[in-house]
Amino acid sequence: MSGSARLAICAVVATLGATCALLPLVDRTTWIVQAALLLSVQAAVGALARRIPLAAPVTVAAQVLAAVLMLTLVFAGGQAVGGVLPGPAVFREFAQLLQEGADDVGRYAIPAPATPAIRLLLVGGVLLVGLAVDALAVTYRTAAPAGLPLLALYSVGAGLSHGGGDWLWFLAAASGYLLLLLAEGRDRLSRWGRVFGGGARADSAGVLAAGGPALAPVRTGRRIGALALGIALLTPAVLPSIEGGLLGPRGEGEGAGDDGGTISAVNPLVSLQNSLNQPENREVMRYRTSTESAQDMYLRIVALDRFDGASWRASERRVTDVPDPLPTPTGLMPGVRTDPVNTSVSAASGYGQDYLPLPYPAERVRIGGQWRYEPEGRTLVGDHGQTTRGMRYQVESLMVQPTAAQLAAAPAPPAPLLREYTQVPPSLPKSVETTARKVTAGAANAYQQAVRLQDWFSTSGGFRYDTQVQSGSGTGAIERFLEDKRGFCVHFSFSMAAMARTLGIPARVAVGFTPGTPQADGTVSVGSKDAHSWPELYFEGTGWTRFEPTPSRGSQPEYSVAPSPATADPGVPLPLPGRSHAPTASPSTGGGCPPQLKKADGCPGTPVQADSGSSGGGPSATTVALAAGALAALVLPVLPMLWRSRIRARRLGGAGEPAQRTLAAWRELIDSAWDHGILPEESHTPRQAAARMVTAGRLEGPPAQAAERLATAVEQVLYAPQPGPSGDPAADAGTAVAGLQAAAGRWVRLRARLAPRSAARLLWAAHRRRSQAAARLRSGRAAATARRAAQAARALRPRDRRA
Repeated sequence: MSGSARLAICAVVATLGATCALLPLVDRTTWIVQAALLLSVQAAVGALARRIPLAAPVTVAAQVLAAVLMLTLVFAGGQAVGGVLPGPAVFREFAQLLQEGADDVGRYAIPAPATPAIRLLLVGGVLLVGLAVDALAVTYRTAAPAGLPLLALYSVGAGLSHGGGDWLWFLAAASGYLLLLLAEGRDRLSRWGRVFGGGARADSAGVLAAGGPALAPVRTGRRIGALALGIALLTPAVLPSIEGGLLGPRGEGEGAGDDGGTISAVNPLVSLQNSLNQPENREVMRYRTSTESAQDMYLRIVALDRFDGASWRASERRVTDVPDPLPTPTGLMPGVRTDPVNTSVSAASGYGQDYLPLPYPAERVRIGGQWRYEPEGRTLVGDHGQTTRGMRYQVESLMVQPTAAQLAAAPAPPAPLLREYTQVPPSLPKSVETTARKVTAGAANAYQQAVRLQDWFSTSGGFRYDTQVQSGSGTGAIERFLEDKRGFCVHFSFSMAAMARTLGIPARVAVGFTPGTPQADGTVSVGSKDAHSWPELYFEGTGWTRFEPTPSRGSQPEYSVAPSPATADPGVPLPLPGRSHAPTASPSTGGGCPPQLKKADGCPGTPVQADSGSSGGGPSATTVALAAGALAALVLPVLPMLWRSRIRARRLGGAGEPAQRTLAAWRELIDSAWDHGILPEESHTPRQAAARMVTAGRLEGPPAQAAERLATAVEQVLYAPQPGPSGDPAADAGTAVAGLQAAAGRWVRLRARLAPRSAARLLWAAHRRRSQAAARLRSGRAAATARRAAQAARALRPRDRRA
């Protein structure tokens, strides 16, 4: 066997050794067999190309083509020409799978299910690393740098996984890399003659013999191997383990509480399943409340209002300082009954949630630490690493109790709210809307439609609550759930909210906790198994209104129970049968806290308000940053996307003078249009550039008006002696960019996000800096030459005078 063939085999073994570190990330390991087969074929194509022989770049290109064909055959055969040849439909399918894979990575906890999208990320990543290792070690004959992609692949698995098997994956990765270095060293020495195990010394006849010290190349290879393995060993040691889950326990040594671990909110989506399936119901907080309707004391964390057909997530919105009191809830009118509620909450020392759990709607929050307020969702989010760990706070909230008649007579919502919260993507299967209309057939208004949807999920539809099912992914997840009729709260809330939107009812999903379990001392204990999600539907006059479609979980509010035919007065709050499963809590002693005690040190038995020094900071930001660094080393193409995100945040962050903010917002709009295929024209005035964006980007309505408004503001800044008020340039830029995204196709949006054209400014800046540095260097050399010439002239002058 030739040295090149041995190197190729060792490159495959080394890549598979590092790949073993990814095994704990998914619940099935069959994908690695598939990756090994495709990797072997890719290596064989490279070996054949080198044997012909082909030039090194052509060899790498042949391997890339083979990888694309194999991925097409495995993951997009139905869209390929003849099942093998990739076309535009194949690349659209890849883009869709990559987008779903990114969503699945953020949605699932470890170990995640091996969905097709996740398998594409894993197998594609292994082929990418294998290609880099083969090119460096075999095609270009430099095995030592091939340890960098292997290190990146191992670091991703070691950084994201946890458990006692990490040393085994490190041993596999290290052994593969050492084998690669050894094969490369022997191949180099074999070119000079026969290879001996030891050093070289000559006998009396001048023949090389074994037994002396190691040759210099071998010693160098061993040193490189030791250094690389040392880096690989230290990298996972400094990377704290990342674990998904709304309430997933983190690794030890991260500020653990008395129970040996911390509880952190990484992603409030399908990771709820982790909390519900934990063998132990770990307490996350306790509260004492003044309301007698404790079964309705849902503690809300965050509202998910963006629906892409595959998942729900929270929109990126601006936050402000926490007002006192909080603004009046959107849509709530004086005619609806509201009862004030006082609640004192004490979070566990191991509960490190970024969002503050609050009863909805809260009116006033008294808490120490650094918190910010998001008005649309009425949520409080920690700032600069602030979390709920060990926090004590008091909340004044409203218990909203509309009647069935009020909800039935609710007028149409405002047009902007209706437009935003009834959006469903074109990829949502038509069967979802068909099922919604079938279930609600005969309903006279939106309220009756909502009640029928709730009843269908909770009682009459044959659904069963089951936390062991996979959460599903992709645009067909809701359709599969409606067919299987098995799931937990995420499935029920996500599906009901999506179906409500197809009926024209504004809907979103709330994530938080059910009321918890009453204790003997009058407090209520909330545990990890109380994690829950539920739909919120909007009715004008009442605002965002809770519904409960999940069977055997939480409690259905009285207004959501369909009135019976014998009910005489629909305006009276309806009785709720069958509430024996819902927890109830006694009101706190004294029916509340008197003002005198509030001015003192708090009510007896209630948690005392924490001061600002009691705040705790979680390491989640550092963990995410380190993991992102490892991923960036593996997937270099994401660097332009990260750069654009950073530039966008800086430009629209609102810092600086008004003129600076206007120009920064305009530059962001120009670059965003460039990313979507509208090239900037330096010769155009702002007004001409805006008109071109409106025409080429097919902008209409508010996005077009926002672009024109921003162009006018830029002209005021550039040309007016005294610029007038420019409004909110960042908001105008965001509206115009949103219009560009909505009008663009899916492939254009994906390209604008992953490979923004405006990233060319990085190359321009680097070229400009290089040119400036070269000019300074030439200027310095010329000045030095002039100084030496002047010194030589001065040295010759006395000699000339003597002559």
